[in-house]
Formats: sequence, structure tokens, C-alpha cells
Amino acid sequence: MREIGVDEAGKGPVIGSIFVAGVLNFDGLEELCVKDSKRLSPTRREYLADRIEEATEVYLMEMTASEIDAGRRRCTLNVIMVELFSEVIMPLQPDRAIVDAADVNPGRFAANLRAQYEKVEGCEASEIEIISESKADDRYPVVSAASIVAKVHRDRSIRAIESDIGAEIGSGYPADPKTVKFLKKLLKGKELDAIPGYVRKSWKTVELYMHKGYK
Repeated sequence: MREIGVDEAGKGPVIGSIFVAGVLNFDGLEELCVKDSKRLSPTRREYLADRIEEATEVYLMEMTASEIDAGRRRCTLNVIMVELFSEVIMPLQPDRAIVDAADVNPGRFAANLRAQYEKVEGCEASEIEIISESKADDRYPVVSAASIVAKVHRDRSIRAIESDIGAEIGSGYPADPKTVKFLKKLLKGKELDAIPGYVRKSWKTVELYMHKGYK
């Protein structure tokens, strides 16, 4: 049986891309002692991601900030996540896909994934088992592996942005003080069209800092 785990990193941040990773289960995965990427140090995540990518099939999707903004002009973020997860699942052709639900309703997320799967020519939804759970990255090692791969690539992309612009931006999440400090300085006096493409202009955080007076 081809069993894969799928998880995302970067759904909530106001800066940077979303990454969705699919990882094919393999012998020896549990011996790596993988766990939810948020519970691992950056060094440990990097080490494990390299080991996982060397050992098995991995499929990764990236959606940039500007692509997310464009997508939100036609649909909700939940629909975008269904599309991204589906685009990761299909190339791996699994018998079973275990996903960390990118929706508050895991059953709805599974149903939407199945419906998206059926839209693709040659794909029969009956041929795949979809298990969608909240915190699946805590329960299934193969989903933990996907979480680690997605998180490592997300972190690398944020560090690449920092290198390009010569400034520290933190994690990119709206609650991160470093990100808030960076955004306030970046957005001061700017029009929407002048905001760099690595910032998600469709996020309410951007509108808040553009229209709210700050020092």
C-alpha cells in the first residue's frame, strides 16, 4: 500500500509563501523519532528533512504571497488549501492519504479533497482513502514527516527574503513582534501597489497598519 502524509506550513503568516508537502511512508521512518515540526528545534528539523528527502518520495508545492493574493480574489483560503493539498496528493498516487486538516472541520476538508480529486481526468475518488484529522502531525509519523519538510522549506524561504532585503522579518506571523516591527516600518506611507510581493496584501494585518496611525 502506498501511504502518504500531507501537511502545510505558512497558512497564517502575512509574509511569505505557503508550502504543502507530501511524504511517502517508508521503512525506518519511526526510527527517526519524528514529531510535529513545531516541537523540534530548527537544527533538528533541518537534519530530519534531509533524511526524509533522501529516504523516500517527497512532493512539495509552494504558493507565493502574490499568488495567494491572486487566489483570494477568486475564492477563500480554505478552497486554496484544498487545491494545494490535492496538487500534492495526485502526483504521488497513493492508496491512502493522511492529511493534517487545513480546516476547522476535518470531515469537510476530506470531502472537499475527494471532490477536488474527482475533477481530475483519470482520478477515481473510490481508489483513494483519505484520512483527515486535526493535529494529525502529532498522531501519524508520516504526517509529522510532511510537517517537517514543509516547515523547513518555509523557514528557508523566509531566510532567503531576509537575505535579499537585508532586514530581519521574524517568522512572518502577525503575532510575531519582530514581524510587526518590520511591517510597521515597511508599510508606513506606502500605497498598496508599492508593497513588495513577498507581503500578502489581502491580509487584514496589512490594511490595519496602512490605515492606522503608528510611530
